[in-house]
Amino acid sequence: MNHPTPVCPSRRGAIRALGAASLLTLGNVSGSRTPAMAVTGGAPASLPSPGPVSPDRAGEPSEREKADRIREEFLHAWQGYKRHAWGHDELLPVTGGHREFFADGHPVGLSIIEALDTHYVMGLDDEVAHCTKWIRTNLDFDIDAGFQVFEAVIRLVGGLVAGYLATGERDLLTLCTDLADRLLPAFTKSPTGMPYRHVNLRTGAVSGTVVPLAEIGTSILEFGVLSDLTGDTRYVRASKRALTEVVRRRSSLHLLGTSLNVETGAWADRECAGVDPPVDSFHEYLWGGWAMFGDEDCLGWFRMFDASFKQHLVERVDGRLWFKHVDFRTGELLNRLQSSLAVDVLSVGGDNALAADYYRSWTAVREKYTVIPEEIDYSRITVTGPGNALRPEYANCAFELYWHTGDPFYRTTAWRHFQDLTTHHRVPGGYTVVTDVTQRPMAKGDYCPAYVFAENFKWLYLTFADTDRFDYAHGYLSTEAKILRGLRHPS
Repeated sequence: MNHPTPVCPSRRGAIRALGAASLLTLGNVSGSRTPAMAVTGGAPASLPSPGPVSPDRAGEPSEREKADRIREEFLHAWQGYKRHAWGHDELLPVTGGHREFFADGHPVGLSIIEALDTHYVMGLDDEVAHCTKWIRTNLDFDIDAGFQVFEAVIRLVGGLVAGYLATGERDLLTLCTDLADRLLPAFTKSPTGMPYRHVNLRTGAVSGTVVPLAEIGTSILEFGVLSDLTGDTRYVRASKRALTEVVRRRSSLHLLGTSLNVETGAWADRECAGVDPPVDSFHEYLWGGWAMFGDEDCLGWFRMFDASFKQHLVERVDGRLWFKHVDFRTGELLNRLQSSLAVDVLSVGGDNALAADYYRSWTAVREKYTVIPEEIDYSRITVTGPGNALRPEYANCAFELYWHTGDPFYRTTAWRHFQDLTTHHRVPGGYTVVTDVTQRPMAKGDYCPAYVFAENFKWLYLTFADTDRFDYAHGYLSTEAKILRGLRHPS
């Protein structure tokens, strides 16, 4: 394979091998110097680089054997997609059907794009070539339909960028640039610069004026790398303006609501959801703007929100760490709901102990229900959202914490999570969602989200494999687990 010229190194700041950054663990970084080792993605200076640990029970597989088993299960899921849904966006693994994610009747091979860099880091080069050939032959973004901007950025733009970095195939970068150009009207037609929720890829028509914060502010990584690769700054400038417009609308408590009207700039609600969706990745990408591109505005904003979270949201119940929802203007308590998607927002950084506390809170939920439910009321750890849409966040957090600390606890819990995944989500046609984690046996649905091929198995594989195709010390993954820095090309 030909390989692209690497993205230029960050002007300031080291890169972490993380998919999300912690508002509470990275906020002590100084903007006047390179961030400390604890936030780079490598192990702290006082620890050796983590390597395989001895099995803690007789007969337990080695770390290499665990990585191979995870790879086998990824292939089980992938073969189901290839048999029943090839070229379509997503698989229905129970019935053997398929569905499109963005627009009915307009497949873009979403699962194929999501899987590109996962195939690469797992050494599945034949699959990389097969996917790349399909993309080169079939993918065309001249589609007369509205696409959700946020999902198109993190999945399609991010997937094509990561695929290009893995393969050096110029066609992937060309398609990625074409798509980004078609998405830009969502930003440039907005009076505030905050993007509309949808854009028609053919006509540039925009729609969706009330937009969650995560959908407004989760693009600087993908667009920033694309700007670096192409030399076209329009992409990163659009992302930065959107972030700026959100931050300037913060309350006097330095908190944010969850949704904004992108035409008027007015808040659509009063709830500060903290680390929960639909806000979560907005905060991740503030850190990403600093860590990947040395943007000191992003670092300053990140630290400001970090301090406000510590002051207004942190709460412990029965010794466990949680984040309450409050009125972003007054700090008044609104509820104690917590989403399973939040677990990876508290990633490791300067305060590994606090990050570990939150992981252990969710480990307690996993141990109670075996599979983590979509949403809980943390005051009693009761289920308010009983499904599990094959969420990858717990595995994401285990990966981050292990490679920062070297503590085998995270590999142990990740392996148990993988075993539960195979027990409750596996079907003959691949992997599917669970509709109720409180039932025994757990009720299953008929849907395999495309992000399974980008995230679940990749996070688990990277936790155990210690592969030479990924730079654990300097790699950087997006919120969709796209490897935007750190892919290695062994000779």
